[in-house]
Amino acid sequence: MAEKSNITNNSEVQKKANFIDLQIEEDLKAGKNNNRVHTRFPPEPNGYLHIGHAKSICLNFGIAEKFGGKTNLRFDDTNPSKEETEYVESIKDDIRWLGFDWEDRLYFTSDYFDKLFEFAIQLIKDGKAYVDDQDAETIASQKGTPTRPGTESPFRNRSVEENLDLFRRMAAGEFDEGSHVLRAKIDMSSPNMHMRDPFIYRIIKAHHHRTGDKWKIYPMYDFAHGQSDYWEGITHSICTLEFEVHRPLYNWFIDQLQETDYRPRQIEFARLNLNYTVMSKRKLLELVKDGHVKGWDDPRMPTISGLRRRGYTPESIRNFADKVGVTKVDGVIDVSLLEFSIKEHLNKTAQRVMGVLNPLKVVITNYPEGESEELDAVNNPEDESMGKRKVPFSRELFIERDDFMENPPRKFFRLGPGREVRLRYAYYITCNDVIKDENGEITELHCTYDPATKGGNSPDGRKVKATLHWVSVNHAVQTEVRLYDRLFNDENPLGHKGVDFKEFMNPESLKVLPNCFIEPFVKDAKPLDHFQFERLGYFNVDLDSTKEKIVFNRTVALRDSWAKSQKRN
Repeated sequence: MAEKSNITNNSEVQKKANFIDLQIEEDLKAGKNNNRVHTRFPPEPNGYLHIGHAKSICLNFGIAEKFGGKTNLRFDDTNPSKEETEYVESIKDDIRWLGFDWEDRLYFTSDYFDKLFEFAIQLIKDGKAYVDDQDAETIASQKGTPTRPGTESPFRNRSVEENLDLFRRMAAGEFDEGSHVLRAKIDMSSPNMHMRDPFIYRIIKAHHHRTGDKWKIYPMYDFAHGQSDYWEGITHSICTLEFEVHRPLYNWFIDQLQETDYRPRQIEFARLNLNYTVMSKRKLLELVKDGHVKGWDDPRMPTISGLRRRGYTPESIRNFADKVGVTKVDGVIDVSLLEFSIKEHLNKTAQRVMGVLNPLKVVITNYPEGESEELDAVNNPEDESMGKRKVPFSRELFIERDDFMENPPRKFFRLGPGREVRLRYAYYITCNDVIKDENGEITELHCTYDPATKGGNSPDGRKVKATLHWVSVNHAVQTEVRLYDRLFNDENPLGHKGVDFKEFMNPESLKVLPNCFIEPFVKDAKPLDHFQFERLGYFNVDLDSTKEKIVFNRTVALRDSWAKSQKRN
């Protein structure tokens, strides 16, 4: 039992209260369920979790933290044909990575298969469930419409004895899949379609990842999850909005089971929808199986493992969930809010380094040959406690090719013939000569530096209009950089009737740059370490990295380059 929540003095809860918090406060003030708050997160182990699930995780565990309660992790493993142990382990890893702990409260719906079976037997004995021999299509045709009552099954009034016999034979595997179902006997004229004798059990002859081949029948989610909530002592069953119409059925089953004053309460909230994103696990599985992405953890995927590999942090995702908030109205969140959340966090925490992705060689002709020096560079201007590092400077450097133009337009303030610019942390340099190959391609620049401007400041007070990042040719670490962008170039890939959502995949979602150069600070970086490449964006070390070659993923650009590219198009 959790300690009683002192809700009247909990200013943090009151300050951030949403409609779910307010309903929980009401229950606590009324003394319901012995003043307990106990939530659960019930994922299906049929795929990897995505950012929408992350919001639900944050909500369920966050509510328990606010009110001094507990949260269970319970896998809804009621469909063995789609479930795998791999998915179970990935889900556990994702929840831990987000910073939440279910402690010793790990459950599976399969833990309750025996109890659910006995509960179904009791419903049959009470005349509240029956076996229907019709196929699913016929049953669906008898359901009617929201304004027209359904038609009762010809098997609805079978005797208890016949129903018990048929149900036990279903469980024994005597019948084919789809030939028989167990239905609750409720009300075929109910205005709520979910109350019109819903399925309770169906036949599935598939190997279960936990129970093996013991069961040939499996409970439906609507039947299983409310009872599982009840047996686990859940007080508040937080569901997404599409389950609102299922709530009367949830309560009906609880009514048949309830033996004490305790009962769970289902509360619904709007699920998370992001533009330029697909959130259906079925669609995401299609992308994986058809090879459109390189797995569930591909950094372009909206899965938690994909976001983690791309460089998102737990803090940024929790902050994003907090910014999105909890509502009762479905809507679409701009993915730029998610991108802002990671930039906001990494701006405060990421190590700054200089890296050149598209290198152009610069020779400082008046710098001594064979010599180098170390210059002071700030690790993070947002956090002085991160200190400084030494950056090697030498005669030969790399700068970004985009930072030079031989015939620059009026508003181009970076390097050009005869122009002077500042090198970050280093010196002022002036371009004197442009060296080209036989095809007219620029191969290197010859520049001079002003030794008096060490540290990037001029003693005579002259100003320059541009500061460039750079790396020393002889000291830089050669790396591969993967530039990731949004997987889809349409705001609503699933919103075009008759058009395959994959038609809207962004062909520029991944660009691989095999020959990039980063300052030597990164040579000992470990997978998932975060960096800001100055002027370029936030990057992290990919899991593919080896001692021989570091691979970086771009997490997000410093500015919203996507919006600019869409305007150009």
